[in-house]
Amino acid sequence: MNLQKRLASKILKCSPKRIVFDTDKASEIKEAITKFDVRGLIKKKVIVKKQIRGSSKVRVRKIKIQKRKGKRRGVGSRKGKASARAVPKRVWINTVRAQRKFLNLLKSKNLISNADFKKMYAKSKGGFFRSVSHLKLFINEQGLIKKK
Repeated sequence: MNLQKRLASKILKCSPKRIVFDTDKASEIKEAITKFDVRGLIKKKVIVKKQIRGSSKVRVRKIKIQKRKGKRRGVGSRKGKASARAVPKRVWINTVRAQRKFLNLLKSKNLISNADFKKMYAKSKGGFFRSVSHLKLFINEQGLIKKK
């Protein structure tokens, strides 16, 4: 049977491990000793080539759905620096824009003076404030909000 398996694998251009015989017609397979005989059995579907087992995509699809929801982004799942995940310049632009928006809001509502606005605007441009919450903390500590 090894000979037949080897011949069939050469004909079907695959590994002998993928060749499957019909157990009911074992005697017929034993008699086949030439490539021509084996080809005949392949045509009769007595000798068949097993399909390659692929890898399942079920888990991959499941994970993809989770990631779309914003899950699986915790500290343990991260690879690479923070700068690899978000471009540092983009992060800087976002923080400064948020601070400027907040300052403009305070100015438009006349909660801070123009002089204070200019000072804080310059400080935010210079990177003095880490975030909008830090800016708020600074304003409260300095007592810069006007009383009406």
